[in-house]
Amino acid sequence: MQELDWNKAINDILSEKMTCQACNALGDEMIVGYTRSAEAAAFAQRCRDCTDKTDCDARKLVVVCEPCARIYRVNGEKVDETGMMAIMLDECRHNLEESIDYLAGYWKEDADIEYDEMQKSLDEVDPELFKEEDSWRMRLEEEYLQLHRWFRDRHRPIPDPGWRSQYVEDIIGMGYGTLLGD
Repeated sequence: MQELDWNKAINDILSEKMTCQACNALGDEMIVGYTRSAEAAAFAQRCRDCTDKTDCDARKLVVVCEPCARIYRVNGEKVDETGMMAIMLDECRHNLEESIDYLAGYWKEDADIEYDEMQKSLDEVDPELFKEEDSWRMRLEEEYLQLHRWFRDRHRPIPDPGWRSQYVEDIIGMGYGTLLGD
């Protein structure tokens, strides 16, 4: 008689199951979307490193069950695990594009710099601010690579596969390095 491999059995049962970030309920599908609910900062993935979560009205991407979606007023859609990963990949891409836009020039709108310095790059004008932005961008690139690997490991097609090469061209064209290629 063959002995049951309990670890494999549990992994098979839980494969492709998703967990509600708010209440930890398991399901084959969850609502994945956005909320500005301050209470959602306690469980939203991108908010985990925030120090002050009180009165947070930032837009947060969350994965929740239907009852929690009602509580936290989540604007989203019911998806399976692959759908969730596609939404997370898209969110990461959006954040990386915002980082490129910021490095390309949006920082000049926030900075109190002389007109003559506006032709300079952020790393020339404010090395500390550049270091902070570049660090955030690198964390996002690492997250992108993890999400990309998830699709590859499961032999699922990468949504919008051309995005990566365009991003690499844009960031290298600005004179910066990237973890996503050369």
